[in-house]
Order: sequence, then structure tokens, then C-alpha cells
Amino acid sequence: MLALLAARQCGCDEPLRVRRAESTRRVLNLELNKDRDVQRIHGSGVNTLDIDPVEGKYMLSGGSDGVIAIYDLENATKRQQYTCKAICTVGRSHGHVHKYSVETVQWYPCDTGMFTSSSFDKTLKIWDTNRLLPAEVFSFEGTVYCHHMSPVATKHCLIAVGTRNPKVQLCDLKSGSCTHILQGHRGEVLSVRWSPRHEHILVTASADSKVRIWDVRKASGSLILLDQHNGEIAKSSSEAGTIANSFVYTIGTIANSLVHSIRTIAIVFSWDS
Repeated sequence: MLALLAARQCGCDEPLRVRRAESTRRVLNLELNKDRDVQRIHGSGVNTLDIDPVEGKYMLSGGSDGVIAIYDLENATKRQQYTCKAICTVGRSHGHVHKYSVETVQWYPCDTGMFTSSSFDKTLKIWDTNRLLPAEVFSFEGTVYCHHMSPVATKHCLIAVGTRNPKVQLCDLKSGSCTHILQGHRGEVLSVRWSPRHEHILVTASADSKVRIWDVRKASGSLILLDQHNGEIAKSSSEAGTIANSFVYTIGTIANSLVHSIRTIAIVFSWDS
């Protein structure tokens, strides 16, 4: 790190390199908190977690038992050792509980009044947090593996959904229907992720061992295709080259860990994306 700082001071390195090095160092030094615990609610494995982006106070969890729990992370007691309590649950006795394993949960990016969940029971549910009841339910033909809402969108309310079907589906919260289908993958879609900077850019990963980058405003297919051979740029759009130059570096730092010869199961944007 000292060598990087010295190189930055003399202008030999860009600020971005120092930032990446420090971010990597912090991630590698992460360890479990010995003073804080979480109340056990799930009877089996926990598949998914999400902390609300507004206050950072509430955490969602979804388990392989179909149960969803909401925890209050704030330590109101100010004691050093503290257990985060579940403030409400969608348990097995709840009338609208998922029948099978919950694969993804996510808070609505703007407030904690709404959250979403998707499950192996082929549904995506939009929940009213205060009433703890589904306000909308989207049903699909195949098992739902993942979904994601854009954290920065202002011009759309689309939820990207990955299922056993190779077509990526976009559900519109305003209309309550599936409005778009993105075709290109040849296997089940295992991970979807909106760009944290550009609201119309979506990244998807499939069991066909390929990662695709889409501009959902265009009907000409994916902009960029990545596979175990370092990928190729789609030629279907005249603007693909320009957009590719803008976004290839967004995922460049994680491409090596994303693209495998077997399958890709998760997409994570780099710190500087």
C-alpha cells in the first residue's frame, strides 16, 4: 500500500488503482463480529439477505424453508454484545407464505414500505411491509432463481427476473404485468443485476456459461457477450461498440470470477462500477 501511495503522489498511478487496492484490502480483512448475533428464525438454510439502502436499519432474510424474516439491526441497548431481533416474519402459518425455497429478497430502493421476494414456487411477490401482505404476485412457468430492481432508476419500475426459462423477463410494477422479454441465453438464468450507475443497463448470467449485458431500451439483443473465451461484442446494434467501451471496464475487474466454463451463479458489481 505504501508503494501505491508513493506512486500516486508522484503521478505514476491513477487514483482508481489506489481505491481498488484499498477496497480489496478491506474485503480480505472482513471477519465475523464477535459482539453481535442475529436471532434464529429459519429452520433450515438462509439463502438470501438484504439490508435496506435508506436507513441501513432493517434486514430481510429468506430461507430454504420458504420463511421470510425482517430484523431490526439497531442496537438500542448500547450494550457491546447484542442480538438483533426479528420484528416480523412470514412464517409457515402465514396465508401468503412461499410454498418452497425463497431465493431472493430485496427492499424497494426508495423506502422500507415495500419489499420483494421470489421463490422456487414460480412466483415473485411484491409485499406491503406494514400490512405484511402481498400487493402483487407475478407467476411464471418455470422455477424463479433470482430477481433485481434497479437502485438508481427514475424512468422505469422494472424488475428483472431470472427463471428456468432462458428468456430474461422484465416485470413492470406500474402495470402489474411482464412487459419485456430478453432473448439470447440458451440455459436457465441464474443471476440478474442492474447497473448501479446506469438505469437501463442490465447484466445477466446463465447456466450456458455466458454473461450478457443489455440496454433494455433496445430490441436488438444484448450489447456484450462474455464467455470463457473472453467474450465478444454483439454486432446487432450500431451503437454497441460505443456502449461496450463504456461498460466493459465496469465489469472488467470481476469478469474473471464471473465467467466460468461450467456456469455463472452470481453477479457482483465492483466497488467503482
